Parts: sequence; C-alpha cells; structure tokens
Amino acid sequence: MREMWTTLASMMGIWAFSQSLLQALFPPEVRFATLKIIHRICNWFSAYCYYDITEIDGVNTNELYNAVQLYLSSSACVAGNRLSLTRGLNSSSITFGLSNNDSLIDRYDGVTVHWEHVVTPRNSQTFSWRPLPEEKRGFLLRAKKKDKSVVLGAYLDYVMDKANEIRRKNQDRLLYTNSRGGSLDSRGHPWESVPFKHPSTFETLAMDPQKKSEIMADLLDFANGESFYQRTGRAWKRGYLLYGPPGTGKSSMIAAMANFLGYDIYDLELTEVHTNSELRKLLMKTSSKSIIVIEDIDCSINLTNRKNNPSNKDSNNYSVSPPGSNGSSGEDAGNNNNNNNNNTITLSGLLNFTDGLWSCCGSERIFVFTTNHIEKLDPALLRSGRMDMHIHMSYSSFAALKILLKNYLGYDDEDVEKPMLEQLEQVIERAEMTPADISEVLIKNRRNKDKAIWELLEALKTKADSNNNAVKSRGNMTVEDEEQEKRALLVESPKEGVDDQLKEKCDEEKGGHDANDDEKVL
Repeated sequence: MREMWTTLASMMGIWAFSQSLLQALFPPEVRFATLKIIHRICNWFSAYCYYDITEIDGVNTNELYNAVQLYLSSSACVAGNRLSLTRGLNSSSITFGLSNNDSLIDRYDGVTVHWEHVVTPRNSQTFSWRPLPEEKRGFLLRAKKKDKSVVLGAYLDYVMDKANEIRRKNQDRLLYTNSRGGSLDSRGHPWESVPFKHPSTFETLAMDPQKKSEIMADLLDFANGESFYQRTGRAWKRGYLLYGPPGTGKSSMIAAMANFLGYDIYDLELTEVHTNSELRKLLMKTSSKSIIVIEDIDCSINLTNRKNNPSNKDSNNYSVSPPGSNGSSGEDAGNNNNNNNNNTITLSGLLNFTDGLWSCCGSERIFVFTTNHIEKLDPALLRSGRMDMHIHMSYSSFAALKILLKNYLGYDDEDVEKPMLEQLEQVIERAEMTPADISEVLIKNRRNKDKAIWELLEALKTKADSNNNAVKSRGNMTVEDEEQEKRALLVESPKEGVDDQLKEKCDEEKGGHDANDDEKVL
C-alpha cells in the first residue's frame, strides 16, 4: 500500500514538472491552437453532436430556453430525483423543471437525445443598461450525428408545440372585450382582459348527450386539423351559430367550448365599433387559439333579413348600424356613413371579418354568433364557410333534465323513484321549459331535495297545461277571426276597399238566397 502511494506521488510530480516545462517552452497561443486541433479531431471521430441553448441570447431572453424548460417539466416530474418547482404569473399549476446540472434522457420518433441543465457562475460584469443574472444558465442537447436532421427539424418543432400546449393549460384563460369607443390601453391594445373563471363544461352542460358528443368531436377535429387545413388550402378557422330561445344555455356552451379547448375568449361588442377599419384592427389584435364571440347579433346591431326588406338589394351597400339609428335602406345608410365620417360598419365589413382575407391573419380561431331569432339574420351570414355548424339550443329534454338533477341535487337515475321519473319524462317535452327555468326551481329548494323534485314536477305540469290552453285559444281565435273577417268583408262598402270580385260573389250568394226564399213562398 505504501509503495502504491509512493508511485502515485512520483507520477504527480512528473506531471507537474512536465506542465511547467510545456508552459515555459510553448507560448499560450501555441497551446490554445494545439488544444483546438485535438478538440476538432475528437469531434470528428465522435458519434455525437452538441447544441447549446442559453437562457439569454445577447440582451434578449431566448424563447427556446423557456420552451425546453416547460417541455422537460412533463418528463422531469417522473424521471428526476432533484427538481426545481416554479409557478408563473396567471398560472393555475406548478411547473417541474430540471435542477442545476441535472440531466434527462428523452426519446422522439425512435431518436434518443440527452438533455443537461448547465449552470455556471458568470464572469464579472461590465457596465450594462440591463443587469444580467449572476449565473449563466442553459441547456446542453446531445444527440447522434445521424439524427441531426430530425433533431433540428421535427424534434425542436415538437418541443415548441408541446411547450405552448403546456403553457396554455397551466395559464388561466382570459376574457377579452373591446375597449369603449376603440380606445387603447397602456400597452396600445384595443382589448381589455380579465381572468376567465367560468366553471361550465360539457359534462355539466344541460344538453342532449349525443349532440354534445358531436360538438366535442367537431371541436377536436378542428383543434387537431392543422395539416388538414393546410392540405386543403383553407384558413384554419371555424364558425358556429348558436340559436334558440333565451335561457337555453348559449353562453354556457361558449364557456364549455373555451374550457374544453383551453382557448381565450374575445367578446366583441359591435355597438362600440364604428368603422370597418376599426373592426379589422380588432381582429388583427386577437391571438391564435381563441374564440371570437358576437352575442345576440340580432339585438346588438340592426341586421334584418334582406329578403324581407326589398330596399336592400346590394349587400355591399347594406349598412349594419346600432338599433335605433336613422335610415333603414342601404343607400340612406351609405349617405349617413359619408355624412357622419363612416361611423357605422357595413355588412360586407362584417362578412370579411368572419370569412375574408383579414380573417386569415391568425390561425386556429373559432367564430361564434348567438341569436334568439335565426329568421332575422341575413342569409349571407348563415352560409357555409362563415357559420359551418348551426347548433339549436332548444328547451330542456328528459336527458338534459337528468343532467340538471345531477348537477344541482346530486341525483342519478337510481336516486329518483321510478314513478317520479316517468311523470317527469311524460311532461318535460310538453312543458317547453328552458334549463334556466328548471335550474331556478332546483336552486331554490336545493337544501330539500325531495321538495325540489315535487315542485319541479308541479312547475312542469303547470307550464304544460298553460301551453295546451294557449294552443287551444290560438286555434279558437283563428276560427273566430276568419268568421269576423268574412262578415266584415260582406258589410264593408266598395269605398272601404272591397274587391269587385268578392262583391260579385256576395251578390250571387245573395241572389241565390232570394230565389230559394221565393220558392218557399210559392
């Protein structure tokens, strides 16, 4: 053992003497050039290539570094023994990351790569307008040379996409609305935002399960259809029209769509938009992976059906103006636009907003229109390509009623007595009650579940009887109205607008009655 330590000490002495001799005989430039050549020779024969991804690129933050940190968080929480935990601004969950100088192996499409988080002290800083961190952080990516094209191409793109998906899931969604009068905020944006906390989901949405499944499948096909839209040459967007009576859950449907896809919502108030140019600017300032909503389009703007309005013959001149504005014809509206410095938007501007060239300035957007009266909308808004899917939000069905009972009372099918369920099923279709009306009854009695069921049944029966009576009264009124109209036409004089043909017919009938009376007298 003593001889081994003696030999080791001798070798270390020889190494120190040789190093001193080399430094004395060879200048630093020669030593640096020699090490550089040796490094290149080693790299030439090595089967691996290395890539540095630093935290700061010059004076700017490297976006790829943040993306890699987020991407590795999904694998680090499983494989890593020492993790760094972070929670970003507007984030709803904790993100895992590699600790200092820790490493991780990742696999993609048959390619194996090695990630290492490198943290080293930074040299003394010179004067700078932007102080740099005391530590120099970065990721070292090692991969085989034969996989270089895959790593620099598809793999890094996959890392960026996966990081954006994780960031979108972790961050709280935002609800945007356009600023009043088109004003800009402190950052120069025309949208104001608040955190979106609506709890509605497709699971809690009171709707027919089959229809919900169709909508969810359509949304998933859209969200995962980037390659399809590129292959077919179509803009990556989709339009939905939600129509039906008030209280049927149109706003809840929009919230469920946003929570299902993880998209932000832009609630566009058209009455605050004055020109087509302002409408385009609003569209340009929306982000991808978002839902652009125009609620109650038949109430927010004067958008009647041109088929029922013969004065509007040209859609390009047809004016879209707030309710109560002067001028109903397209020509008058166009004149008002010129006189008021283009203070109204046009139908063509709204159509270009949803289906024109400007609608393609971003990707993965969903346009949602809601209305209580679909018959009032112009056919140009309803054609395919603008509103791809029409969703009728109808009155509550029995399937929707069972969802409401589960949401508000925690009742499943077996928790409610079978005779009670049969009575509810028999009366729900005739009652024509909206989910909002049913929810009000259940919320009022949610502390007494049995009472809530009975009161709901009574409310449904009362509404059903009211509807039946209304139908009968309308039928009776129709018959009586026809009789009164005939009598009025017989009594009215020609000066009051009686048709000549109708008058001749009345005279013939009167003459026939007189002849019959004469026969009876004879």
